[in-house]
Amino acid sequence: MKNGKTNGRGFASGALAALLILFTALFLSVCPAAGEEGIYRDVIRLHILAASDDEGDQADKIAVRDAILTEYGDLFRGFADRKSAEAALDETLRQEIAGTASRTLRERGKDEPVTVTLSEEDYPTRDYGSISLPAGRYLSLRVLIGTGEGKNWWCVLFPPLCTAASVEGVPLGLSDAEYRLLTDGKKSVRFKTLELLSRWFGDR
Repeated sequence: MKNGKTNGRGFASGALAALLILFTALFLSVCPAAGEEGIYRDVIRLHILAASDDEGDQADKIAVRDAILTEYGDLFRGFADRKSAEAALDETLRQEIAGTASRTLRERGKDEPVTVTLSEEDYPTRDYGSISLPAGRYLSLRVLIGTGEGKNWWCVLFPPLCTAASVEGVPLGLSDAEYRLLTDGKKSVRFKTLELLSRWFGDR
């Protein structure tokens, strides 16, 4: 009887050890590789909020998006890192971007106010052609049209992925590990891991 209990405990301990090894292997397989978690500090998102879900307001949002990307898309191709891109987005440039958006709206017969700010925002996981970014908190250029109560439009201002669904080579400002994260085919669990890490460290 004693041997039976001992064997039972030994079996339970062995099973527990096997489960721990399996869990560790699974965690390491989905946990971001070194450098991938830096995606949050190396990217600037572009967030345009429409005045409403009215068809006309949604079309205005797209027109504003196209004007901003046409006018400033090439500017952000010239920066080597987010720090430089962020420094360029000073009050003067933000006001200029707001002016471009307002002019675009006036040309469409609208007189909605436009507010442009630079701040941290939470994003869901989003796909942009062959590029996908994990959910989490990113520095964001926020373009608010009117009261901003309509459907939003998100993209990536730096590196300038908005203007290209596919990118040749690794864009300036991203590491090899970060770019692999954005373009590999096993995103869901890895992105959830990054989202949890972002929330954990963001609350500390």
